[in-house]
Amino acid sequence: MAKRARQEGTWLIPGNLHLPEECRAVSEVLSRVGDKWTVLVVTMLGDGPKRFNELRRALGSISQRMLTLTLRGLERDGLVSRTAFPTIPPRVEYELTKLGRSLLTPVSGLGTWARQNQTAIQAARRRFDEKKSQRVA
Repeated sequence: MAKRARQEGTWLIPGNLHLPEECRAVSEVLSRVGDKWTVLVVTMLGDGPKRFNELRRALGSISQRMLTLTLRGLERDGLVSRTAFPTIPPRVEYELTKLGRSLLTPVSGLGTWARQNQTAIQAARRRFDEKKSQRVA
């Protein structure tokens, strides 16, 4: 059995330590890939390159500003590439990079899990809220 060291009320097992800088880095990545619009944009781009307005129409309720910010963030993180074609009017396409395509499987899996479990989660929330309201009353 691994030797344990006590620190701030928790038992730590060497080799399983969480370094603050690693936690921050993982948190930043999860914030990006777990964002509602990121998940939808990555999923849409999984079918191949799309123009800005194609994405906007397909996503429905996203604002132009939010789509621009989402695409810019994905491009900055190396998940999406932006290609401008020298035409009149200018044409710009967005496409998943190799890194972005590697995100498709976990994003799809998470989406599938959410769809399969949404009823159970809603039921659990109702039970929780009912118990909480009974305690208050």
